[in-house]
Amino acid sequence: MDVCRVDPYGFERPEDFDYASYEAFFSRYLVVLTRRAIKWSKLLKGNNSIQKSLKVKRYIRKGIPNEHRALVWMIVSGAQTNMEQNPGYYHRLLEGEKNAKLLEAIKTDMNRTFPDNVKFRKTADPCLQHALYNVLVAYGHHNKAVGYCQGMNFIAGYLILITKNEEESFWLLDALIGRILPDYYSPAMLGLKTDQEVLGELVKMKVPAVAELMERHGVMWTLVVSRWFICLFIDILPVEGGKKAISNGALQAL
Repeated sequence: MDVCRVDPYGFERPEDFDYASYEAFFSRYLVVLTRRAIKWSKLLKGNNSIQKSLKVKRYIRKGIPNEHRALVWMIVSGAQTNMEQNPGYYHRLLEGEKNAKLLEAIKTDMNRTFPDNVKFRKTADPCLQHALYNVLVAYGHHNKAVGYCQGMNFIAGYLILITKNEEESFWLLDALIGRILPDYYSPAMLGLKTDQEVLGELVKMKVPAVAELMERHGVMWTLVVSRWFICLFIDILPVEGGKKAISNGALQAL
């Protein structure tokens, strides 16, 4: 495969991808990224800690540089603290007794996770499906009330792409699903339903033409947007949009 057709995260670019426009935009945006990276480096100063402040929130909203993203997510979400307080816990989950139904449900979704990403294909070396499987199995046994739900595979897979670390991805998944969005994946899914209704009201306010069109055709919001929320928009938005969604989620812990 032509390397140019694959982005830095392993996603294949479409046949009609406009490389000239992309390069022109990126060359202009590089100045902003460089300036932002310098600010983050000064803020972190080589430390694995971040003090809660309005400055930190502002920095996160503007964007976290690639080289700092995994660390910042781990710290602000509380995942870093949980991992340090529970050494070896992730590996004990993988070594413990397994639920056969849970394993089967996870295996079913392996090949459905990022089919357009070369790093998740069985021909890849290494194939990230193995790491994804481990993270989902461990989390399913850690949070038995939730187990495994479709959509979690995209969240976990995305975290693995960013952190390049199974254990960190597990603890970030726990922070997102267990603490920041606990009612998204509960049996009643109250948090998910609430956010869907909020989006519906926002569309009525901001783009009433869309709301009127959906109402005229009798289209239910839940049929359209459930998947967006379940996978935290990761399987819907471009890669950078997924980063923004998780960063905003991590902000809720600050």
